[in-house]
Parts: sequence; C-alpha cells; structure tokens
Amino acid sequence: VQLQASGGGLAQAGGSLGLSCVASERTSGHVMAWFRQGSGSEREFVAATRWTGGSIWYGDSVKGRFTMSRDNAKNTVFLQINSLRPEDTAVYYCAAGPGLIRSTANQPEKYLYWGQGTQVTVSS
Repeated sequence: VQLQASGGGLAQAGGSLGLSCVASERTSGHVMAWFRQGSGSEREFVAATRWTGGSIWYGDSVKGRFTMSRDNAKNTVFLQINSLRPEDTAVYYCAAGPGLIRSTANQPEKYLYWGQGTQVTVSS
C-alpha cells in the first residue's frame, strides 16, 4: 500500500487546515491513521479509523479540534484541523495497518505502511 499525504502548509494560529491522504488500495481490514512528529519529539498519535467505518479514535491532545473523515470511493482519508496552535507545528503522517483496535491504534510501530509526511507550520 502506498500512501500520499498532502495539504500541509503555513497557517496562522486560530486558523484551519485540511490534510488528505490517498491510498493506492483500500484493504477492508486496515486501520488508517494520522500521526504527527514535531522537531525533536516522538511520533504522536492523532486519529485513526477503519475503512469499514465505525468509531474514530483521537489522541487526547487533539480532541475537539481535529476531525478525521474518509471517502472510500476515493481511497482517501482526511484530517481537518481547526483552531490551530503553534504547538500543532509538525510533520503529519498518514499510516495504514491491519488488525488494529482502539488500544493499539495509537502505537506507531503497529502500522506497516507510511506516507511521506506533510509539514504543517503554525505561526503565532
């Protein structure tokens, strides 16, 4: 599976950005996720969901401001980021992995496929 993330850029605090991740194929057993990694930081879980639908899981630091969605017809997942903060500055990655559940979906080592990342920079 190849993943291509896009949509990052420079934005002001308080603004919004939308990210997209297109998958080369959609595997029903896969969980799709967003992670982010700031400079000098570990990779942080942002959100995840299954292609087959159901719950969307969010990291504690992004709840209420980030919204993940998907368009199965386009093999694409999205991440809408509202009320941007400087601490949201990071490279955002999409990832895909099989057989994940809520308790494991936040673990980057569980994912087999990664996109190249897209930079989000938030100015204050």
